[in-house]
Amino acid sequence: MNFDQLTDADIQTLITLDKRVTNPTVRWQEKPGHKQRNLKVEGDGYSFELYLRQSYHNPDDFSCGLKVIKPDGQPLTLLRYNGGGHVHGEIVFACHIHRSTYQAIAAGKKPESHAEETKVYRTLDGALACLLEDAGISGLLHVAHDAPDLFD
Repeated sequence: MNFDQLTDADIQTLITLDKRVTNPTVRWQEKPGHKQRNLKVEGDGYSFELYLRQSYHNPDDFSCGLKVIKPDGQPLTLLRYNGGGHVHGEIVFACHIHRSTYQAIAAGKKPESHAEETKVYRTLDGALACLLEDAGISGLLHVAHDAPDLFD
């Protein structure tokens, strides 16, 4: 795969190929204002990183994402599932999913700058469950989708 000229089909292939977490017991790290957990993921000869971040101050300020590690060692974020703790363009304090696109890469923008609002999760755990499912990642136990919102 030519990482210098990724097409949307290449990106989708990287997202959907079967992957497995290789260090599922890695602990949370304390950072200024948030905690973070970085997991190593392998699949079909490619290396990935799955990351989770949660703010200490705002439960709606969270993120989890999947990066592929390119052959030159540089990461490329493929997907990012954000909480509703901030405004993103026309998405106002709502959960949203970022996805890398060829168009953003070709324009010199952040590859995952495109985002779409979603209601499929409300918490970091729910976002992680969706990400694992959407990206074909196995190897983490006790991850569950959010219960339905009775008021939605």
